[in-house]
Amino acid sequence: MQLRFRVPEMEGRTAHWYARQRGTESQLRLVRDQAAQLTAILPAPGPSAGAENPKTAGRLPAGADILEVAPGPGYFAVELARRGHAVTGLDISHTMVEIATEHARRAGVAVDFQHGDATRMPFEAGRFDLVVCQAAFKNFLDPVRALDEMHRVLRPGGTAVIQDLNRNATRADIAAEVRRMQLTAINRVLTRLTLGWLRRRAHSPADFRALAGRSAFGAAEVRTDGIGLEVRLRA
Repeated sequence: MQLRFRVPEMEGRTAHWYARQRGTESQLRLVRDQAAQLTAILPAPGPSAGAENPKTAGRLPAGADILEVAPGPGYFAVELARRGHAVTGLDISHTMVEIATEHARRAGVAVDFQHGDATRMPFEAGRFDLVVCQAAFKNFLDPVRALDEMHRVLRPGGTAVIQDLNRNATRADIAAEVRRMQLTAINRVLTRLTLGWLRRRAHSPADFRALAGRSAFGAAEVRTDGIGLEVRLRA
């Protein structure tokens, strides 16, 4: 059994440092690409789900209701909003909510960033077409409950997408990823060490399938790419 330990919350200087590392031009280009890819192609819902929720049939249309869980500095949420979607962000960090709100204001888009817990979301059932969680799921102390909450707030036929570190990633995989980030020398070292530490907390594809099986989703599709993995779950 993999033990889960509480990690320091992203507040104050730590949150601002993290936001700067994620806000480099190379990282923002990646975020833009990810937003385009994620919203362009989604798994087609089954017949019954499609009848109840046509907004999730194939390509996600403009105006879809999207929740990003743990959006951090809000770069991805802002890109989703720029593509015409109604975006909400929920983060446990007060500082990150402030940083993300300011980023959205400067970008000239409306994103509703709120403070809250992924295992006790302050939203009514069936509110969202899509739930996204990037680089944060490994930190959740109760991952099954977080999955259950994602399922609860999704509309029938909606999709949850989790993108995170792959516990099976190698040191070589991490080194290659850090090189692509185009960071300064000291930040390359810090980022490589941080990713190596976080990898020990991360879930493997087999872990995610087991967690999904214990949740309201019942199953998950998992694919890997470099140091990361992507999990898709259907409500």
